[in-house]
Amino acid sequence: MSVLTLYMATWCPDCHAAKRVLDEKGIEYNLVDIEENESAVDIIIAARGKRVLPTLEYKGNFIDGNRFNSQKFEKELAELLAS
Repeated sequence: MSVLTLYMATWCPDCHAAKRVLDEKGIEYNLVDIEENESAVDIIIAARGKRVLPTLEYKGNFIDGNRFNSQKFEKELAELLAS
């Protein structure tokens, strides 16, 4: 099974909210801090057209939690994981 990747930064409150949802749902994920992994920013920009945090990747598909909304995020997360 492919694992979800969460691209985030420690200073980003939306990133912490997304992480909390993943943890509460027991979803396995890799955590990539863009401040520690500069190439991660290039991945986000290539996929989203700009740096957007948090960004989640699953099987080459991307969603972002910018302006975090729990219901929207959970719906998009379910759709992403179903892909």
